[in-house]
Amino acid sequence: MILHNFQQPSTLLLQIPSFSATPEIKRTFLKSKFPKNSNLKIMAGQESIKETFFISHGTPMMAIDESKPSRKFLESWREKIYSKKPKAILVISAHWETDSPSVNSVDVNDTVYDFGGFPARLYQFKYPAPGFPDLAKRVQELLTASGFQSVHTDKKRGLDHGAWVPLMLMYPEADIPVCQLSVQSHLDGKHHFNLGRALAPLKDEGVLIIGSGSATHPSNGTPHCNDGVAPWAADFDLWLETALTSGRYEEVNKCERKAPNWKLAHPWPEHFYPLHVAMGAAGENSKAELIHNSWDHGTMSYGSYKFSPN
Repeated sequence: MILHNFQQPSTLLLQIPSFSATPEIKRTFLKSKFPKNSNLKIMAGQESIKETFFISHGTPMMAIDESKPSRKFLESWREKIYSKKPKAILVISAHWETDSPSVNSVDVNDTVYDFGGFPARLYQFKYPAPGFPDLAKRVQELLTASGFQSVHTDKKRGLDHGAWVPLMLMYPEADIPVCQLSVQSHLDGKHHFNLGRALAPLKDEGVLIIGSGSATHPSNGTPHCNDGVAPWAADFDLWLETALTSGRYEEVNKCERKAPNWKLAHPWPEHFYPLHVAMGAAGENSKAELIHNSWDHGTMSYGSYKFSPN
């Protein structure tokens, strides 16, 4: 049971063995919490999932800043966006960059504090969702079968803030198995779209695929816009919404050349490529819908999208 109080994060606890516990203790706990024939096993015949999602996760401050509209959007996830409880979740996070695709394969996910200089309260949160080694193996199999030459499993990595901050608000009980997949920021949008296409069969196996990044993610040195939205950011955001909702996926796949103000919006592209994975996993004939948008500093867009069958 999780006792959660977002105003007092020190009370956010889960009654499981600590992360320093031996692997045997963790496995014993998981077997008692999730029996052998539970939803931890991917198998044919489970209720399929038709949608995929891209969410803009913003800064870690969303975990404690209750005034952010993006936080309210994530808190309303099960009520307004997606009411079903998935069998498992695969998160593609902007905050795990590797040379080739990697997926974590652990029994219990550690909470990774991949940030610095934030209030001490943020480092008290825990989101110890179960891992899912069988799902990690399935991801590796699907990608390898689709021609990706080198696909790794990481048996130590937990969930970084691109995964645990939004999931803590969307699914605060931390009772859904989660795997995390990396991005390859030295490659391009089409590469990540193809990753998504390869992973599409997971939807039929009850896995919810979520790309977690940011619709715009300028550098820290980019001037804020204190009066509305910066024109360059508004142009990029409008291009993205129009291209996605018009089904111009190939244009989005060529974002490095087609998007207006690309280098201002994404000087480093790792926060954009999770969108391509979600888009690819949905299929070329899917339709995109803007499900949330708000702004930080007039430059960082929290644009979030649902991809569903056309």
